[in-house]
Amino acid sequence: MLNLFNLQRLSWGSSADGQEKVELSVTELESLRSELAYLEEREAHLKAQLEHVDEVLRSARFSGYLYIRTRWTALPGEPPPLDDTDVDDWLPRFVVLNGPCIFFYLLSTDFSPQDSTLLADIVEVGSLPSFTREHEETLYSSYILTRQGLRYECSSVSEVQVDSWLKVLQTDIKLVSETKVPSWFQ
Repeated sequence: MLNLFNLQRLSWGSSADGQEKVELSVTELESLRSELAYLEEREAHLKAQLEHVDEVLRSARFSGYLYIRTRWTALPGEPPPLDDTDVDDWLPRFVVLNGPCIFFYLLSTDFSPQDSTLLADIVEVGSLPSFTREHEETLYSSYILTRQGLRYECSSVSEVQVDSWLKVLQTDIKLVSETKVPSWFQ
């Protein structure tokens, strides 16, 4: 945007009444119009992102950035998974608990989530041992296990944040399981 008002780029002149004016060629004028149109489009996109984030945060019961990694549980007859505790594949994700679903966004400004899971599909949540990363920071962690065998492992440098997520999810899972109709009743 600073290039738009670069003094060397624009030719200056004086009018008959002594005031300075800018003289533009047709190509310079079209270039300025193009840059202004791009900036207006960019501004509209950023406003839309801001409105989306505002809407998500207003409607979400819980949200925040967590480090996430996923693992699949072994199927019957498969060997147990390898110990991969030393593999650093934790990725930061913006996690949102909204309605009956948990959404995983790459960034808080993204319009659509990269992944999601229904609370009704969660069969277990619990704590995992804390661990230290290569930068000497301690991460506190937990997990979410779905009925499909997908295990989301979540971590944060804030123990309070991890504990808060655990309490909210445990409460919600308990409520979801209490509202399910028993199979013998159907």
